[in-house]
Amino acid sequence: MTAGNRIVLSSDHSAIALRQAIAAHVEAQGWAAVDIGPTTPESTSYPEQGAAAARLVASGDCRFGIVLCGTGQGIMMAANKVKGIRCGVCADTFSARMIRQHNDANMLAIGARVVAEGLALDIVDAFLAAPFDGGRHVARVAMIGALEG
Repeated sequence: MTAGNRIVLSSDHSAIALRQAIAAHVEAQGWAAVDIGPTTPESTSYPEQGAAAARLVASGDCRFGIVLCGTGQGIMMAANKVKGIRCGVCADTFSARMIRQHNDANMLAIGARVVAEGLALDIVDAFLAAPFDGGRHVARVAMIGALEG
């Protein structure tokens, strides 16, 4: 199995059900879901979960990452601390498409307390279907990378 068809999924305790629904959804589309948990409702820390998923994307082991917490914001912030990660939190399909097309995002964050399952699956579909536009956006994505130091 290549990184090209692998998507890592992770969440904190607040988003287990939505994460599992997304994993089943992407697998039905032919992606290999690498679900790194958690699997039980005990409290977990979104920074640890977000960073763990981001490391799998940054290493090249997974093509994309999808991370979830209550709002999507905290886990997105943690993921973005890993060098090479461009993660955006989305609550609509337009933003999900744009972070791929203009920012070459390699991770998507969703808030399980913000977005219902049906919309979350549409957001995931928009993110995965959108190619990076390249062109004028290449230099801007490189500028983002240069900020990592």
